[in-house]
Amino acid sequence: MGTLDAFLRESGIRVLRDAPLGLRTTFRIGGPARALAMPATVDELGALWRACRETETPVRILGSGANLLVRDRGFDGVVIHLGRLSAVSIRGEQVDAEAGASFPKLVISTVQAGLEGLDGLAGIPASVGGAIFMNAGGRHGEIFDVVESVRTLDPGGKVVEQGRTEIPYGYRRSGLEGHVVLGGRFRLRPADPRVVRERFEAVVRSKRASQPMRERSAGCIFKNPPAMSAGRAIDESGFKGARVGDAVVSSKHANFIVNAGRASSEDVLALIERVRDGVRARLSIDLSMEVLVW
Repeated sequence: MGTLDAFLRESGIRVLRDAPLGLRTTFRIGGPARALAMPATVDELGALWRACRETETPVRILGSGANLLVRDRGFDGVVIHLGRLSAVSIRGEQVDAEAGASFPKLVISTVQAGLEGLDGLAGIPASVGGAIFMNAGGRHGEIFDVVESVRTLDPGGKVVEQGRTEIPYGYRRSGLEGHVVLGGRFRLRPADPRVVRERFEAVVRSKRASQPMRERSAGCIFKNPPAMSAGRAIDESGFKGARVGDAVVSSKHANFIVNAGRASSEDVLALIERVRDGVRARLSIDLSMEVLVW
């Protein structure tokens, strides 16, 4: 990483060395990154992305730290945090948001503006970039329902913009693997602000009642299989409350694993395998991971 170190020194990009990643994830689990870089502009991000590729330095993109489990040993490479790229613009029905913007705050802003389309995605603890990259959603829809276009860095570091019809998105995936999401443009619909707010608040109440929103988790661990929801499959297999160390299957929603104290990544991974094996043995269902593991 010597050549890259020289680039980082000369670039002026803010960099933290041996930065604990657990503090930057919703799980509060994970060791340090060798370097945590925080570019302030798309030009800085593009230069850093290309430098990492040219020097064959392992690189990951970090948003809000949701939907992510970082191993206890950390990540031996560069983690690019997009938190400084967080501009949001609402002009009529058109909403533009950079990747580092808070998705929950974006949803609230659109609700306050009397726009419907994102209100059903209340309570998803993601950055805008992460929500787009994973095609975040739930029973009330998914983010690509209202995406008009997505701006990315392609694998070569070139800025490209693609309309929704050009993107091969699907259930909990955008098809943008190898790209860095820079932001998205959303086309929403004007509606009665009172109705939109009431629908948003109903979604939040429902999630608070059925999900461990105030506990440390990464969100849903598994994708829903075709036969039934992952949470129901885990519950029916008897794993609610199952525990390995301080990693516990939530008693509120079985598709959540919570960090009940000082859970390690190995605790979580061991519990994931226990649950997967049990559901496979009991119901002949193979659960696929939704959470990313670094």
